[in-house]
Amino acid sequence: MAPVVKALSREAGIESLVCVTGQHRLMLQQVLDLFQIKVDHSLDVMLPNQTLNGLSARLISLLDPVLEAVKPDRILVHGDTTTAMMAALAAFHRRIPVAHVEAGLRTGDLSQPWPEEMNRRFVDVVSDVLFAPTAGAKANLAGEHLAGRIIITGNTVIDALRLTTEQISKDARLRQNLDSHFPYLESGRKLLLVTGHRRENFGNGFAEICDALAKLARRSDIQIVYPVHLNPNVQGPVQAALSHLPNVHLIEPLDYLLFVRLMQRAHVILTDSGGVQEEAPSLGKPVLVMRNVTERPEAVAAGTVQLVGTDSARIAAAVDRLYDDDDAWQQATHRLNPYGDGRASERIVDVLCERSMDEFGVEKFDQLEQATLLAKASQ
Repeated sequence: MAPVVKALSREAGIESLVCVTGQHRLMLQQVLDLFQIKVDHSLDVMLPNQTLNGLSARLISLLDPVLEAVKPDRILVHGDTTTAMMAALAAFHRRIPVAHVEAGLRTGDLSQPWPEEMNRRFVDVVSDVLFAPTAGAKANLAGEHLAGRIIITGNTVIDALRLTTEQISKDARLRQNLDSHFPYLESGRKLLLVTGHRRENFGNGFAEICDALAKLARRSDIQIVYPVHLNPNVQGPVQAALSHLPNVHLIEPLDYLLFVRLMQRAHVILTDSGGVQEEAPSLGKPVLVMRNVTERPEAVAAGTVQLVGTDSARIAAAVDRLYDDDDAWQQATHRLNPYGDGRASERIVDVLCERSMDEFGVEKFDQLEQATLLAKASQ
């Protein structure tokens, strides 16, 4: 959402305010500092061992006074978090129009990802403006016959990534400083970057993922870096299974700038994250997704992303192939990124200001190509 906040701040006819919930404060502050975002309303929603129902109730109770005080003409929410859903519900109850950034993503299975698939569906139902990142997302929304206006913008995550990579590329001292955080990386080993935090993988899923990483760590040409999420359901099994392996580096969660730099240096990225599925293809990195379904099928159709599930043998085999078969690796790195051109935030602001704009991707593909891409994505 950071590029949208910055774009709105440059618009003379709009007064925009930022409300944050206070989840993962350290990680949040790093992003606020990087993009120089001023927070107008900061909530304190986190409690130890909080359930989703408890979190939802606190979000409603803390957001409602903000809406009452500000009386906004519109709120913007992003993606599929519990925060996004409850903010949309709080606004709906007060008859405040909702615009959904990153609308229309679907797996068709409410249990995967859980609870995100339900969250984003709810937000789309109550939104009157739906900013879809891709033609596939727009087709999903159109098929559900929702009331909101649908516009293809590309994904704002690509805007944020472009701003960040430009900063890294033009500043040699910054690159040197970022690389100094990873003194353990060896030039003779290719980096496998891992992220994993999805709730549906808690328990057996993470046991299988850790088993696969332990097998892969036996390779002499690999080094694994895993910024481990702060959730104890992730920290516990990962530390127990992998902390003793010499070429597996379990590190604290990284700020966005450092994580982008690690993605740039990676040979392969193994993840269960949604955003990484969009970011990595922009950097020319093959992505293996540890999920059985994805709400971002466009990159799967384009060949930059492969679903490998959470089966240990399947994960290890997919990584081995990209390390052993250079042709397969090259094919996965030279594909079109279908998720954006860095202008999504600009399009969003144009729509809010009722200015004309060109939807993302419409000028790049004729109708036959669009139909072919959508058919592949649905498969």
